Amino acid sequence: MRVMIDTNVLFSALLFPKGRTAKAFEKVLNEHEVVISSYCINELKRIVAKKFPDRIKDTDLFLEKLSFILAYTPDNPKTDLFQIRDANDYPILYTAIIENVDVLLTGDMDFKDTNIDSPEILTPAEFLEKY
Repeated sequence: MRVMIDTNVLFSALLFPKGRTAKAFEKVLNEHEVVISSYCINELKRIVAKKFPDRIKDTDLFLEKLSFILAYTPDNPKTDLFQIRDANDYPILYTAIIENVDVLLTGDMDFKDTNIDSPEILTPAEFLEKY
């Protein structure tokens, strides 16, 4: 199964490696095909640099050690595929759709209000319970 990982899951797995989100992330890494968008990688680096500047090198090492498919997020995605409350989340879901992933793993509840058939949108807790 192809699972795309959202920024907040990457962030939690990086900073809280013993938490529930990290457990879901590890399960995805071990049992599924991991997809990460260029948008999420850039967003992760921005957030870490802003909130935890001393962890920038850890972020690079974390990403360097991961085995994943890098999905390019266009700078100007089509804007009429779906509606989402937070416009900053649009590129993430857009990339998940064009990459034809099965699951978008996210802790962001704004994704839950979208009216799309695919991908399935699951929180880390839901993913652990279902898979």
